Amino acid sequence: MTPYDGSSSQGPRALVDGFGRTVTYLRLSVTDRCDLRCVYCMAEHMTFLPKAEVLSLEELDRVASAFVALGTRKLRITGGEPLMRKGVMGLFENLSRHLATGALDELTLTTNGTRLAEFAQPLAALGVTRINVSLDTLKPDLFRTLTRGGDLAKVVGGIDAAQAAGLKVKLNAVALKDNNAAEIPELIRWAHRRGVDVTLIETMPMGEVEVDRTDEFISLGEVRRTLESFWTLTDLPLSTGGPARYVEVAETGGRLGFITPLSHNFCESCNRVRLTCTGTLHTCLGREDACDLRALLRAGASDAELIAAIRGAVDAKPMGHDFHIERAARPAVARHMSTTGG
Repeated sequence: MTPYDGSSSQGPRALVDGFGRTVTYLRLSVTDRCDLRCVYCMAEHMTFLPKAEVLSLEELDRVASAFVALGTRKLRITGGEPLMRKGVMGLFENLSRHLATGALDELTLTTNGTRLAEFAQPLAALGVTRINVSLDTLKPDLFRTLTRGGDLAKVVGGIDAAQAAGLKVKLNAVALKDNNAAEIPELIRWAHRRGVDVTLIETMPMGEVEVDRTDEFISLGEVRRTLESFWTLTDLPLSTGGPARYVEVAETGGRLGFITPLSHNFCESCNRVRLTCTGTLHTCLGREDACDLRALLRAGASDAELIAAIRGAVDAKPMGHDFHIERAARPAVARHMSTTGG
């Protein structure tokens, strides 16, 4: 079947949920696989999905293009590690047609950086202008521990390659009380010296992992107060389409974001939904809501039927998530972030 070109008898009416929020941002997971095993993200011995359960690149293109036709202005390719997906550059090339027509403002991705040295230049050539790189520490030994065997030098080399290719890089760092909290100021300084923004993220209760997340949770309100004891942080009226609240750090000249799903949720302005690599549409990261688009696609659904299913799911989007960090409590949702898409 040819990729959806945006034509529909239902017209271009925007995706608006039952609380009046317009959905303009799709996070599209292309694989649950990753070459790292970050301790807060997944179990050490993960069982990954059979290939047959994962959407083909053509199916991913069709769903993403339907969202673009419905007013989505930003597509973020995620995983797992998206650059592990065989043929993923073909997907970027196909989706870049929406940049060329002006239907899409931004095509981007979140990556762990291990494969950026190979893919940075081709991504830039296809119209990707900025990327997010997940990096929690600059200490090689701690990086190896947190990722269960990862090589920090490979990630830093990937960041170098991305900047050399002209990509704007932002670092995402999960704040972990006993591991990297004390290192956060140095991570920010290092990034800002390179012209790289940083976003700090609270650890989220998604999926069963071996560690107790209550041992590592730290409120970013506490982190901000610590930073403000020696830096000047000025709130910025800035939005990049995601949930971060941004400040400028006067002493470094760089920007710093805070994503606080537990200590201060951001649901009132949520404009995004996620499609897993298995074709399940989640309209809330912290709820078990789900719409099975894979079954619809593989049953031969028309474009009108696909659009109707997307509209129905978005219309039922919950008011907010229900994340909590409590000792002995089960995760808020059973699925891992690597399956959902970061």
